[in-house]
Amino acid sequence: MTNNGMPQDLPIPARSLKSTNAHSRRRLRAEKCFRALGVSAMVTALLFLLLLVMSIVSNGLPAFKRTIMSVDFVLSQEQFEEAEAALLKTGVYSDFFTQSLVETIQALDIPIEVDQGTINRLLGKVGSILREHYRSNTDQLGQAVTFEIPMASRVDRYYKGTLSREGISSNNRFIRASDLDLADTLREAGLIRQTFNWQFLTGVDSSVDNPGGAGIGASVLGSFFMMLVVLVLSLPIGVAASIYLEEFAAKNWLTDFIEVNISNLAAVPSIVFGILGLAVFIQFMHLPQSAPLVGGLVLTLMTLPTIIISTRASLKAVPPSIRDAALAVGASKMQAVFHHVLPLAMPGILTGTIIGLAQALGETAPLLLIGMVGFVARYPDTILAGFEGPNSAIPAQIFNWASRSDAIFAEKAWGGIIILLLFLMSMNIVAVLLRRRFERRW
Repeated sequence: MTNNGMPQDLPIPARSLKSTNAHSRRRLRAEKCFRALGVSAMVTALLFLLLLVMSIVSNGLPAFKRTIMSVDFVLSQEQFEEAEAALLKTGVYSDFFTQSLVETIQALDIPIEVDQGTINRLLGKVGSILREHYRSNTDQLGQAVTFEIPMASRVDRYYKGTLSREGISSNNRFIRASDLDLADTLREAGLIRQTFNWQFLTGVDSSVDNPGGAGIGASVLGSFFMMLVVLVLSLPIGVAASIYLEEFAAKNWLTDFIEVNISNLAAVPSIVFGILGLAVFIQFMHLPQSAPLVGGLVLTLMTLPTIIISTRASLKAVPPSIRDAALAVGASKMQAVFHHVLPLAMPGILTGTIIGLAQALGETAPLLLIGMVGFVARYPDTILAGFEGPNSAIPAQIFNWASRSDAIFAEKAWGGIIILLLFLMSMNIVAVLLRRRFERRW
């Protein structure tokens, strides 16, 4: 201040705004370090994700290929009657086919000794395939029929590159090095080839002694019936509960208690819902065990908190002015909610529902407790049997295959993971498309 009370002009600093001091340099270094940490974290996550995808694809793609032997076979009427009259019917069919195949190979002048034991080690289950075919097509008896017989699991692994000759011991009773020599010769002759394994996509589970014939088709159908139950029950119940809590319920200690417990239920481990389903639906209500109906009920309980939370968030996102405007022109509270608020919140509701269904589709622990991990070797005969009959689901079938000792079952488990991931990715893509299609910007 000057002596007369007027403000004194302060000197203008000569330093530019672009100049830095020690404090600003520390801040810039900290910012650069934080950005570098963020980029490195993102790159690390992408690398782990890429490693996971490559591992799943490399281990699962062989399940979509199979090695078969294409050969002509003639079964006479007398042989058919003899096989059907025997005690071990499939064994007699297999003997007839093996004898015919030995004669066919010997006619090729292959310098390798071929006997019935060699054929049995090379081929998978032959008798059941032949019996099922000729019992359904008796008019083809006495005619030449071309059969595509799957090779034994170890021969299949040999052509997929997961089994080497060096890994075969001399006393191995399942496969020998000479058997692979014969298989290579037959492949050069055109009798053995690799094809796409439609059996894996459309077939049913098989016993432990026939890993090559195992398929995931019945499990996919079981998951479909189960998801129908979840969708029909969880969507209307979850949306109705959300609308009441968000739009109509009074704000008091009771609704606060309900909201807190809904949030807590969303964090409960899935195996707890499995125990609840076992106690209530099976032991108390006596519903059929291992049925998609029970699995759907259990997964509905697990999915409801997710749908309620996402639906309430979507309803809250609608501006209050929409409600006020509807009420101002004479609409009732219900009309304002169902004619204006709910349509605007529908993209978020559908997105939350699909994400909840995707989460339920990948659950395994609840299904194990209600018995949906059992061996299922047939499709349901009717739609009602699809809901009430014993069946499995995709994640439970993957768990079942992974717990078996044969390497082919492990290979099919990886293939099942690919199918499950494709379903999950499709559901999430649908959720994103629905949100973008119906999204409103305010």
